[in-house]
Amino acid sequence: MRIGILKTGQSPEVTRAEHGDYDDMFERLLAGRGFTFDSYHVEELDFPASVHAAQGWLITGSRHGVYENHPFIARLEDFIRDAFAAEVPMVGVCFGHQIIAQAMGGRVVKHPGGWRVGANDYVIGGQPMVLNAWHQDQVVDLPPGATVAGTNEFCQAAALIYDHRAFTVQPHPEFRDGFIDGLIDHRGGPVPDELLDRARARRGQADPLALADRIEAFFKNPQTTAEGLT
Repeated sequence: MRIGILKTGQSPEVTRAEHGDYDDMFERLLAGRGFTFDSYHVEELDFPASVHAAQGWLITGSRHGVYENHPFIARLEDFIRDAFAAEVPMVGVCFGHQIIAQAMGGRVVKHPGGWRVGANDYVIGGQPMVLNAWHQDQVVDLPPGATVAGTNEFCQAAALIYDHRAFTVQPHPEFRDGFIDGLIDHRGGPVPDELLDRARARRGQADPLALADRIEAFFKNPQTTAEGLT
């Protein structure tokens, strides 16, 4: 099955040689599951010719906010709406989670509750999971047709399901501990020290396998997976 990765940003250059870019991380996460991948750097306006250029789409994280004025954002929202209309399944992670919600009529804000970084506890599809996170923005108003599929104490819309069209999550199953360490060192400035210390203390607790299983199942059988998440 061919998956198109829509790259909405790049990992920090100082960590890229060791950990790769965001598309590399997703390819590692989903390796051995019968997928082939094409990558499009949509942040630089490298878009697929059609929503049918792949059998499924995966939208990555980004340092940008979905509410910011960047040339790629409106075009990506149009692509998302076209994929919805064509019923090509999409998975969104962090920024990808937020941009799908915004494109479909939801609202995303810089959350007054602040940041969550490193390993955090979630329940997704009724299943407890510990997953790495790195975000302050959140979906606060759901778009029409979206159902909450996952939550935690800080983020009430930590995962959303849009019938068989999209499955989106706020945490980062693709982020390994070493990459979180790099973010702490190179992008941790705005994050309060106590949250960085907590992230360091929980190093090694995140386990993305269960969420990778959910993503695989959604791409291969969206209808059945959606029914299992609602």
